[in-house]
Amino acid sequence: MRFLFLIFITVPILEMWLLIEVGSRIGALPTIALVALTAFIGLNLLRQQGVSTLTRAQSRLNAGEVPATEILEGLFLAVGGALLLTPGFFTDAVGFCCLLRPIRRHIINRMLQSGLVRASAGFQTGGAAFGEGPSGAGESREPRTQVDRDGHVTIDGDYKREE
Repeated sequence: MRFLFLIFITVPILEMWLLIEVGSRIGALPTIALVALTAFIGLNLLRQQGVSTLTRAQSRLNAGEVPATEILEGLFLAVGGALLLTPGFFTDAVGFCCLLRPIRRHIINRMLQSGLVRASAGFQTGGAAFGEGPSGAGESREPRTQVDRDGHVTIDGDYKREE
């Protein structure tokens, strides 16, 4: 909780300091134009990356795979888009890191490999959750999660198909 409090205090102070410094060097109107330009570029990049991620998620679903990486990418895109709409240079830099695919993929792969994020629990398929046996009666086992070099996540689990 202290970490969030620190972020909500230090980031706006950092943003104000950066805006004042840049504004004093290039002027107020160019600074405002630069902030607006980064928001415009960011929104266009967000639209392009969002459509690309949605297309990849749909093709993974059609192949019968869980689009876990694409779901995480969608979360990063949403956070990045929100940060780019927030006026400031620091939030713009973090927002662009969330939107640029190579950086985003690297961060997501590191999160998955470190165990910070697990792509397994609670996914429902045909009436039985991963971790339950084929009968859905709670024969619990730990699902196996694998991440390949492209960042695609494969989850081994059981399901029960109900007609």
